[in-house]
Amino acid sequence: MLTWNVTYHCHPGQRDAFYKALCDLGVRANSKAEPGNVAYDYYFAAETPDDLLLVETWTAPAFQKAHCETECFARLQSLKAEYCSSVTIDKFDH
Repeated sequence: MLTWNVTYHCHPGQRDAFYKALCDLGVRANSKAEPGNVAYDYYFAAETPDDLLLVETWTAPAFQKAHCETECFARLQSLKAEYCSSVTIDKFDH
């Protein structure tokens, strides 16, 4: 299993707009339907109002790699460029 904690550090005041754009694009629904996906959930940070946490879990690294090659993932990169100042990724192999 592979879990990534992806923290999107949004531009000030842009977290909710970023989350709405993710929902409109269907990122979660598309990702959940991909082979090997176990979890793909977003969380709002209580202490940092401009951060959005994504916790994604895959049965094997190859599935997560394939996810990064999808059209939806490519479109997500444009949203990140528009709404985020940076992204932090913590990877856990278990």
